[in-house]
Amino acid sequence: MDLDLTGKRVLVTGSSSGIGRGIATVLSGEGATVVVHGRNRERIEETAAIIRDAGGTAHLAIGDLANDEGAAQVAEAVAEQTGGIDILVNNIGGTESYGGQMLSWFDVGTEHWLGTLQQNLISAVRMIHAFVPDMRENGWGRVINISSGGGAEPPTSVPDYCAAKAGLNNLTVGLSKELSRSGVTVNTVSPGCTRTDMFESTLESMAEANGWPDDYETREARFMDLGVFACTSQRYGQPGDVGTLVAFLASPHSAFVNGANYRIDGGQVQSVN
Repeated sequence: MDLDLTGKRVLVTGSSSGIGRGIATVLSGEGATVVVHGRNRERIEETAAIIRDAGGTAHLAIGDLANDEGAAQVAEAVAEQTGGIDILVNNIGGTESYGGQMLSWFDVGTEHWLGTLQQNLISAVRMIHAFVPDMRENGWGRVINISSGGGAEPPTSVPDYCAAKAGLNNLTVGLSKELSRSGVTVNTVSPGCTRTDMFESTLESMAEANGWPDDYETREARFMDLGVFACTSQRYGQPGDVGTLVAFLASPHSAFVNGANYRIDGGQVQSVN
């Protein structure tokens, strides 16, 4: 299927690595012009190089979306290079305020909550304010918020992160109603455990501690058997899996999909929807 994305301008926040990079490369492969975003120039240039080497078009935007100044810097860079965007993918997120550790409820202080909410939820609000009014005026646009299975089924750890993602799920529905009949749709994609650099690093540490074999597939299977991230599929996700779903939601073919949350977690979340 031709997704009709050729010439569409896309900003993928947090696309210097991991799921964001996977989304950016898939969208570029479908013909979109992609603005690669991150806080580290070297890493976003790596993503841009992958896109350009494959024959795609990539621009760069550097800025910390956890504050107003960084968001304004990104919006300005996008305006200068592409004149605006047609598709916004709010992917930036994580728990970097405390180093990505799986902290339990009462180990997460209020400063962590504030930092995580800024990074995962308010960052999306800033980009929506910056770009969506023009989408509405133009009569077409796509907003795709990258959430997490933890937004619907939170564990006891990382409560700030899971609450922020739940807020993003809620934001999606409310914004879709605000943009009713405008030609702009708003949807959420909720990945489960995905093979990112961070996950591979975690798996390597566990393999060394437990004497697991060197090959990734065996290590992944051993980790899956632990039941920490239960999965009914034979493997965990790949960034490109998420990118493929995002590409459909970004396309004109998804016009009747609005205000929805799409899980792509291999059956990790144990609920009907």
